[in-house]
Amino acid sequence: MQAGSPLAVIDCPTGLAGNMLLAALFDCGLPQSVVQEPLAALGLEGAYRIQLEERRSGGLRGLHLAVDCLERQPNHRHWGELREQIRSAPLAPRLKERVLQVFGLLAEAEAAVHGHPPEQVHFHEVGAIDALVDVVGVCAGLQHFGVEQLVCAPPPAGHGQVGTAHGLLPLPAPAVLELARCHRVPLASSEGFPPGELTTPTGLALMAAWADRFAPAPALSPRLVGVGLGTRELDRPNLLRLILAESSGASGPERLEVVLQQQAQIDDATAEDLAVLQDQLRQAGALEVFSQPVVMKKGRLATQITVLAWPDQAAPLREIWWRHGSSLGVREQILQRWALPRQLHAHQTPWGPVQIKSSTRPDGSLLRKPELEDLRAIADRLQMPLPELRRRMLSWLEQEEQP
Repeated sequence: MQAGSPLAVIDCPTGLAGNMLLAALFDCGLPQSVVQEPLAALGLEGAYRIQLEERRSGGLRGLHLAVDCLERQPNHRHWGELREQIRSAPLAPRLKERVLQVFGLLAEAEAAVHGHPPEQVHFHEVGAIDALVDVVGVCAGLQHFGVEQLVCAPPPAGHGQVGTAHGLLPLPAPAVLELARCHRVPLASSEGFPPGELTTPTGLALMAAWADRFAPAPALSPRLVGVGLGTRELDRPNLLRLILAESSGASGPERLEVVLQQQAQIDDATAEDLAVLQDQLRQAGALEVFSQPVVMKKGRLATQITVLAWPDQAAPLREIWWRHGSSLGVREQILQRWALPRQLHAHQTPWGPVQIKSSTRPDGSLLRKPELEDLRAIADRLQMPLPELRRRMLSWLEQEEQP
């Protein structure tokens, strides 16, 4: 993170919700027109009313936001339909990309927990008008303030039950847990809170798309502070604070992660057997699997297989070792690693859609890598050498970044 770069910090001691995030942006001085104009471009003018009210929670002031629906909405509307509505709307390209990303994450999570394709996710799960207002408003607001980096504190998710279109569901909401699992979002403890929902799927999807990391705030110089209030009454202030600041440059974009390392040295398996073992470990979700030749006692040649994974993957990965490997033991260590935050976005390139992994180095330069599987598919289709396709695509991306 470069010194002086626009930074947003989300402090969410009582959880995350889309209306709290949008209320905090308005409390920072966001003009309502910034939200109303893209919503009108989506055909929603006159279909809603934003109710903004200054209130107090636990003795602290803030803004509370509610969305009133002014027009009858369809009972069921699929994500596929909503996606086409957003794609065809005359929105600014960067805003359209962000909104699609947020709803895409939300649809994927809802689809996973309900067991059907994302395109079949219903209106009440990802397309309610209040969710549209929250998602479009928050994305437009963060872009209005020029936010380049966002750090979000780990939110508590809640406990107990919540009423939904599917009836009573356990808390944390299934979609919240799925978002946290897929995007490595740490959830703070809900111990001591009364039963109830603290973090909503919409709120967490917004942060999964925007946050560069979930951690305490870095060194910063606060410029604006906005407070969004929740609706529920708790035994403490129910609020979210959005701090718009400039980074002091005292900490870089890299983050410290804790990973699991598993290792075994195998001298009694064929090359094909070792290939199957490594492939199964990758399919089970390991972050990385690699091998190297080693010399064991008495001069025996062997292969050392190393796996890197998140600590909570230890048991499922050990099952793979026992099922597909011949080793009688597996060593495990907990390691620390420094990693640059990365994001994966879909880009429409002249050669077809490609997932691009991007990361910012400590000096502020951008590192971008097209996903190999997408490149392979395009190279096969066009009968083009893979290195040549990669070179052309990176050159095109550089030109796209230029003003």
